[in-house]
Amino acid sequence: MPTYDYECDACGHTMELFQNISEDPKKKCPECKKNKLRRLFGTGAAIVFKGSGFYETDYRSESYKKGAAADKKSAEVKSSDSKSKTDSKSSSTSKSSESKSSGSTPKKKD
Repeated sequence: MPTYDYECDACGHTMELFQNISEDPKKKCPECKKNKLRRLFGTGAAIVFKGSGFYETDYRSESYKKGAAADKKSAEVKSSDSKSKTDSKSSSTSKSSESKSSGSTPKKKD
């Protein structure tokens, strides 16, 4: 909740008050009990986050989360495809090098 500064025009009392943004400003001074309290302009409308775990990604929309999940899945599929292609190339390369090292020549089929 934001913090607001108040000052009483009757007695000069100043105070800070934590209020909901949608709440109406207070009118009655807690010191002199007159309806001369006014909210001051300034940096008083600051929001204070307490505790850990306030991250940018905590409050993402559902559409963003679905899109991110789809991107992650497509990246995993692409990386597994490239690994399988690399594995098949390395196995065919090793087979041809084995045949060369054994000294035999491959026979042609008619």
